[in-house]
Amino acid sequence: MSDTLPRLRMNLDFMSSPLADRPGLLIRDPYQYSDATLIIPPALVEMLQFFDGQSNDLDLRQALVRLTGDISVGQLETHLINSLSDAGFLENEIYEQLRDARHTAFREAPVRLPAHAGSAYPDDAEEMRGWFAEEIGTPEPNGAPKGLIGIAAPHVSPEGGWDSYRHAYRRLPADYKERIFVVLGTSHYGEADKFGLTRKPFRTPLGDSRTETALVDWLAEQAPEAVLMEDYCHATEHSIEFQVALLQYVYGPDIRILPILCGPYANSIVEGGTPEANDAVNRFLGSLGELHAKHETEIAWVLGVDLAHIGRRYGDQFAAQAYQAEMLEVSVRDKERIACIEAGDSRGFWDLVQENQDDLKWCGSSPIYTFLKAVPSAKAQLLNYQHWQIDPQSVVSFAAMQFTA
Repeated sequence: MSDTLPRLRMNLDFMSSPLADRPGLLIRDPYQYSDATLIIPPALVEMLQFFDGQSNDLDLRQALVRLTGDISVGQLETHLINSLSDAGFLENEIYEQLRDARHTAFREAPVRLPAHAGSAYPDDAEEMRGWFAEEIGTPEPNGAPKGLIGIAAPHVSPEGGWDSYRHAYRRLPADYKERIFVVLGTSHYGEADKFGLTRKPFRTPLGDSRTETALVDWLAEQAPEAVLMEDYCHATEHSIEFQVALLQYVYGPDIRILPILCGPYANSIVEGGTPEANDAVNRFLGSLGELHAKHETEIAWVLGVDLAHIGRRYGDQFAAQAYQAEMLEVSVRDKERIACIEAGDSRGFWDLVQENQDDLKWCGSSPIYTFLKAVPSAKAQLLNYQHWQIDPQSVVSFAAMQFTA
């Protein structure tokens, strides 16, 4: 009697193992439902095809016999199934229990805890403040342009993007301390055409921010079908966390924020048309525009966005090298899109994103388009453009921009 094998979760991160002594396919959970990381040896990678929700354990066993030339594969079969299952990587009861527990814990938590302190930046307040001071310095007293309404900064790990972070955050004027920072972040694993909101204050080693819950609730009331309230993606997402940490460094821990995770406009990229063809998205964009019009002198915008993701890590069939070969063409295409942002041309920008279904894989396109539609009068200026060699075969591009009225 054979049993159908559960499906391998498709919302996992899959990449080549970075360990020379342990080659294979590295699998980890970006949602952090599971803390496990598995490396599947090269010979066993093809066995993952049987975890499709349709194949059974007999299919897997026969494939292992063909692979090994040995009929005694029961222990290997059991080890592979149990390793994937115990890690929470299969769509079964173990995964559901892990997922439900994490969602409940986040929903009931009084604050949004720092998910990346101790890895992407120090988890000690003084060490963190010292590192930021060394890399960012202090905002320039006369560096802020007249009529500044916001900035765009990377959300890549600070170690890889300090030049761009510095160009963006040193433009912030000291007298913006009491402003409400509307932080638009990429939701890397969020639901398409949805906006993740939370009422929770954000905590970093420097202290707790203040989330403007009245504005959160107002947005949710205006476009309820577009909103995911207490979106679990906030629990693990770095695109907003990094901006909050840097804003706290500049202004102190009790900054006022309105954190908004922007899910991908994937349907528009695949099917054509504009994101606002979705009525719920259109209402949310209109509500953001109304919020800006009502509170223009009380708010400032911060976009946490990266640009292109190129190379083997991101599914390309070639190794990418920063500022070389294919990346030279990527730079040209990136700057064509940036030129549309500078011109306030949201439609021209989106037309370029849709080319080849966004083969540049701009993970910041959704927050950028959201801002361009909410504040169509904004004038953008590129401050810095950068590549980061995130691994020997892959590159991320990003930029710093400022927005004025």
